[in-house]
Amino acid sequence: MPIKTGNQYIERIDRQNINIWYKGTRIEGPLSKHPAFQGLIQTQAEMYNMQCDERYLAQMTYPSPDTGELVGLSFLPPKSVEDLERRRKMIELWSNRHHGFLGRSPDYMNTAIMSLFTAADILEDLHPKYAENLRRYYAYCRDYDITLSHAFIQPQASKISGQIDATEDSIAAKVVEIIDEGMIVTGAFMMATQGATCDEMLVFPTPSPSLVDDDNPFAFAFAVPNDLPGMTFFCRESYAATSTYDHPLSSRYEEMDTLVIFDRVLIPHDRIFYYGDEIYCSRLFGESHFHTHIAHQIITRYIAKTEFFLGVLESLAEEQNAELEPFTILPISRILTFLETFQALRLASEIGASHDKFGFLVPDKGPLLASTIHFSEFYPKMVEMVQNLSSSGLIMITSESDFSSSAGSYLHQYLKGTVSDAWYRNALFRLAWELGAGVFGGRQTQFERLFFGNSETVAWRMYNSYDNHKYFRQIIHEFISPEDPLPNSTTDVASK
Repeated sequence: MPIKTGNQYIERIDRQNINIWYKGTRIEGPLSKHPAFQGLIQTQAEMYNMQCDERYLAQMTYPSPDTGELVGLSFLPPKSVEDLERRRKMIELWSNRHHGFLGRSPDYMNTAIMSLFTAADILEDLHPKYAENLRRYYAYCRDYDITLSHAFIQPQASKISGQIDATEDSIAAKVVEIIDEGMIVTGAFMMATQGATCDEMLVFPTPSPSLVDDDNPFAFAFAVPNDLPGMTFFCRESYAATSTYDHPLSSRYEEMDTLVIFDRVLIPHDRIFYYGDEIYCSRLFGESHFHTHIAHQIITRYIAKTEFFLGVLESLAEEQNAELEPFTILPISRILTFLETFQALRLASEIGASHDKFGFLVPDKGPLLASTIHFSEFYPKMVEMVQNLSSSGLIMITSESDFSSSAGSYLHQYLKGTVSDAWYRNALFRLAWELGAGVFGGRQTQFERLFFGNSETVAWRMYNSYDNHKYFRQIIHEFISPEDPLPNSTTDVASK
């Protein structure tokens, strides 16, 4: 089966029988009709239609090496600079469609499973069947255009239990039994974003240490459909809306975050990617260059989102006849600077790409990891720029229905702007409100702050990406004491 259309995506989601709860009630009926999901599902359906459109077909697809049918380009493991550039251009098309607001757009998880596939060989050391499972699952996702989500993070209670009580009584996610059909898993996972609007889920937790000498029951990775018996989803409160005028962002891009519970869920043997040895968790993430490949997808989303914010500020300045005022030029110039920075970092990552030991081309991780730190710090500042430039206009906004009411003529008369009519001006400020004051915008700000981990995690990842810290110390030591070797280290310093 080749690339899927938007209708096929919707049909698959509606066909599932997910045990999903929202505000104390189990959701019945098709998710595509539920107010909390319909806007996002429609947006992603339109994205899937793009890859089937003749105008984009060559830019968004490539022939499957197994079937020859066209599959999504974000599944392509890059082996050349051309492959890397093709992937990036495809991701740009989808990122520009959702303007960077979908953190779990399909290309994100397509890139994730692709990266893990590139390091499947290391699983041969643990057991050849695990390596084959991962290769086959990647090919299945690619050739059937599977929409994936992931569950990596456990609730605090589970993490603490795993640290202090790494026994069979621990509530940390674990394998509780292995039977002829597969392994039985119990546990909970937070932040399964789009867990309900996907076909399948990749489960890959950081394992707790084990106090037993046998296989570590906390160490595993697998992928399963998200409607297996024993799986339960809990939704947070939805920020979705139906009116694209009153809520232009949440009506289109609201991604539901879910808590997913596994209560003795049977994982078939052919869906297990590793089990028992916790070292393979770090090895798979590290040797697949997971964070680097993902960051290459993420930075393209960052660029699209930065361009969107730039457009909002430019529009607010024009609408208020303040395009050349210092208080508008300064924030706009700052966003332009960061836009140029992200574009340069992405280009640097592609120019500095190199082949890994498996023969796949990996972007230079330094510029990409730098972008994740920059964006998490800069995003709240862009939100503040929108708040400041909108001023009181961010508060006094009316609804679309007010314009069509019997009193609507007053609005058309008194709310018109410098360059636009009242309806358009109000729509612009409603957009600014969702970015700068609404619940959707608040979730986006927190999401971007922590998208790639907390500040300590991303700082540690960046620090570890360099293996030449001694080189920089040596520069200063030679400047101060050119005759003496660097204290507590050898003088044989690797070149930068």
